[in-house]
Amino acid sequence: MRSIVYSRSGTSSVLSLAQREPAQPGPGEVRVKVAVSGVNPTDWKARAGGGARLAFDEIVPNQDGAGVVDAVGDGVTELVAGDRVWLYLAQHQRPTGTAQEYTVVPAARAVKLPGGIGFDVAASLGVPAMTAHRALTVHELGPARLSPGALDDRVVLVAGGAGAVGHAAIQLAVWAGATVIATISSHAKAALALAAGAHHVVNYRSGDAAEQISVLAPQGVDQIVEVSLAQNAGLDGQVIANHGSIAYYADNGGEQALLPVRPTFAKNVRVQGLLLYTVGEAALSAAAEDITGALRAGALPVGEEAGLPLTWFPLEETAAAHDAVEQNAVGKVLIDVTGDNH
Repeated sequence: MRSIVYSRSGTSSVLSLAQREPAQPGPGEVRVKVAVSGVNPTDWKARAGGGARLAFDEIVPNQDGAGVVDAVGDGVTELVAGDRVWLYLAQHQRPTGTAQEYTVVPAARAVKLPGGIGFDVAASLGVPAMTAHRALTVHELGPARLSPGALDDRVVLVAGGAGAVGHAAIQLAVWAGATVIATISSHAKAALALAAGAHHVVNYRSGDAAEQISVLAPQGVDQIVEVSLAQNAGLDGQVIANHGSIAYYADNGGEQALLPVRPTFAKNVRVQGLLLYTVGEAALSAAAEDITGALRAGALPVGEEAGLPLTWFPLEETAAAHDAVEQNAVGKVLIDVTGDNH
């Protein structure tokens, strides 16, 4: 089978196309014929490594993807050969991810797709959608799970509404009943956030963002999905409601955040960091189930008309796909592994 591999950290030039034998699934595992591989910032950052020693002699990158179960290992009862699935954390603590024709994953990380859901949608879930789910379920007063009505009467602020996590957060929050405000930096990104379902957009480069948000949410914002706490902590402290939550999942804009003390303690604010790799199996399982519910309801479409433009690459151009994500391509970068998905 064709696999993209690397044996040392560095720029995308360390990636190469190689022929490898498909692995056999062990107990509790499934093998998936990969149709589409999704690329996230975590994938190129893990490959770049920062000089760290690789955990394995050879690695196949990419955490997310979608395809068809090809074989199942002992003890697997929830999936059978022929099932269409979406994959998450495929390469977490494992040497091989989804940038190859067949991949073996724990059965829990292969989630059965509802009928009618395309592999483009399925491969765009994983890291972005599960991160968004966690960010929307850490409020002091709940909910711990998302479903229609779970966020009724809540106002959710999504920072960076045109990004992949922001897009998923908008869609999930709207599906769960929230009023959604998204911050964006341009008219083009405003159009994407609105296409995703945001009720309001605020351009933080034009005028006072806190003032604009306060007009839209005079009682404050109940939940914030935050991509850049370093840049936005002051703004968040101004607009957050009493008992609100600020859930941050990245260090965009800087590694240190100056949190305004009085506004946040006076309003009993919960500031919650989150990382999928350490969030725990219970949170991952809850996210997988709820996201599948949203899929079943048709709440998570992709494509420019749905606010998430797709940029496609063939498997042999995985290095270019990594570069596109590193260079902040708008929307979602996908790899067409089989060559017949777009």
